[in-house]
Amino acid sequence: MSSFIVRKATLDDLDVLVKQRHLMFEEMEPRTEEEHAIGDRTYRIWVRKMMKDDHLVFFLAEGKKGRIVAGGGVWLRERQPRLRDKGGLGPYLLSMYTDPGFRGKGLATSIVKSAEDWSRENGYYTITLHASKMGRKLYSELGWKRGWEMYKELDSQSSGVEKRGRASAKGRDGSGRHF
Repeated sequence: MSSFIVRKATLDDLDVLVKQRHLMFEEMEPRTEEEHAIGDRTYRIWVRKMMKDDHLVFFLAEGKKGRIVAGGGVWLRERQPRLRDKGGLGPYLLSMYTDPGFRGKGLATSIVKSAEDWSRENGYYTITLHASKMGRKLYSELGWKRGWEMYKELDSQSSGVEKRGRASAKGRDGSGRHF
């Protein structure tokens, strides 16, 4: 790890951020070239907007020669009010990725700790994520607790990218209902 620094990403790193997310999804659940292309374009637009709005910050592990080999981000997303929690924006860890040749060297740990520190320094007392099977051990070792969230894919005939785009035009939850 000593030959790497962890730094905040800028919009100049957008190509790397999109590439890392693409590679992350290839490993978790391979998709077609077309599905990846759609996802990459959509993600690029979203990341640019969220970073400009200060709702997304990424941390990157960079080597001495400028090679970026790991990264992950914190998205400030809206949370619903709950017991002992007024809701509002809250940090969500996402798009964690380390190049295969650099795994097991503490880079992901450093990025997660940077995300935790950033969240703490900005007044947040919890942070959430959805862990891949590969990442669960790392998060557990860092004190993260496993939750019970589940999901269901509602349309197995498409990647869901087009459907999510149409849903936003209908209503906040995609049903046409507004809350």
